[in-house]
Amino acid sequence: MRAEPDVLVIGAGIVGLSIAYHLKERGASVIVLDRAGIGAGASGVQPGGVRQQWGTRVNCLLARESMDYFSNVRERLQMRVDPGFRACGYLFLAHSDGALAKLRANVRLQNSLGVASSIVTPDLAAELVPGLDAAGVAGGAWCSDDGYFDRPQSIVEAFGELADLQLDDARSIDDDGVVKLANGNEVQPGAVVIAAGVDTPRLLPELPIRAEARYLFFSEPIAERLLEPLVVSAELRFAAKQLGDGRLLASDLGAHGQPETDSESWRTTVRLAREALLPRLVYVALPHLVEGLYDVTPDHQAILGRVRDRVWVAAGFSGHGFMHAPAVGRILAEAVLDGDEDEALGILDPERFAEGRLVPEPQVV
Repeated sequence: MRAEPDVLVIGAGIVGLSIAYHLKERGASVIVLDRAGIGAGASGVQPGGVRQQWGTRVNCLLARESMDYFSNVRERLQMRVDPGFRACGYLFLAHSDGALAKLRANVRLQNSLGVASSIVTPDLAAELVPGLDAAGVAGGAWCSDDGYFDRPQSIVEAFGELADLQLDDARSIDDDGVVKLANGNEVQPGAVVIAAGVDTPRLLPELPIRAEARYLFFSEPIAERLLEPLVVSAELRFAAKQLGDGRLLASDLGAHGQPETDSESWRTTVRLAREALLPRLVYVALPHLVEGLYDVTPDHQAILGRVRDRVWVAAGFSGHGFMHAPAVGRILAEAVLDGDEDEALGILDPERFAEGRLVPEPQVV
């Protein structure tokens, strides 16, 4: 490795790259280490959704700050390609009074933190989503500011172009922050930040992070716009969105098992939900199945903070790393370089699991 940097960031996904970017903005020398390259893991397959509708204060604040950053990300990162943000809105549906009550509680929290979400009636939900059959809908939660990037990987690549990347595999890290590499070398930077997603437990086995497979069905591009907002029904285990390139995306949110043996049951879940909610989509073929991995924690919240004297972690995002990466980058950079303790670090710290301070996120997709 070249001269030992102030900070070594392990992981070249969107979170690690954002941390490196914010560290460099504050004058630190930073090397990003990854065994496969920029966006080679989950960041390379995520579909680009960005939302502010969450059920915990910490996630709402991370989302709001990140949304503000994303509002002019092309200028901030000097991007050659427009990532194409579409404020299409997210609609979370409830089919029972109990589910609607939970959405109401989430919206009250969101509104108290400046998120412009609202509870909508079944009739209004049908106006927001043309073609929605609201017969079995009790209501929903809506935020028109939420949306999708047409080209989310362009943001990952833009962060990557600003990073000093080294391809190598970190095999271990000791209590003093010495990192042993696959090539046999060792490096001891001023600090290490591990943002390696599902691979994080290889280096920090004490953290309760596990890999969870998630599956998305895609259609071929369709010229006609059949679905603008993202529609989520937790009770029907269903989410669907038409992307900017015309492809329809749909998911069985409860899918588990193996594609070879279980994908037909997932297709059945998606088909039944389309028949019940979005009948205009029933005849859209979904031939492509894409698998990704969530790095999941027991409360479906990220782990942020110091784990050893010179070692920090930012992992376990449970599928929302892209959405929160700008805020997480700022928070970790300030903590590592200046010792600043953002509110999030006191909530999402690694010690919360042993101390029984879990912060369950109720609005995970």
